[in-house]
Amino acid sequence: QVQLVESGGGLVQAGGSLRLSCAASGRTFSPSFMGWFRQAPGKEREFAAAIRWTDGSTYYADAVKGRFTISRDNAKNMVYLQMNSLKPEDTAVYFCGVRSSGSVYSSSSYAYWGQGTQVTVSS
Repeated sequence: QVQLVESGGGLVQAGGSLRLSCAASGRTFSPSFMGWFRQAPGKEREFAAAIRWTDGSTYYADAVKGRFTISRDNAKNMVYLQMNSLKPEDTAVYFCGVRSSGSVYSSSSYAYWGQGTQVTVSS
């Protein structure tokens, strides 16, 4: 079993920055990929970014590419999402997840999720 706890969300003005953190724990935590997804009210959960646990290779949705940076600290079992140049359309609950199998871009590929952290960007 894996437990994920996100933190770092909040209210920020457009153009501002936030850094999200995801703390992972579990007896046999050894993911292949971890990802960040987001879900706005009335919308499906959508992919934002993912990182390969071994070599740090990163993957981004077009909507966040160039503004968001995903990183990880293997020793601490932490994943981060640095979000810069935030826009009102980035407003959503952000979730981190552990991929089990399948495409890193699909939420159905992830077996474990945190409770989410709210990000609100005001215009």
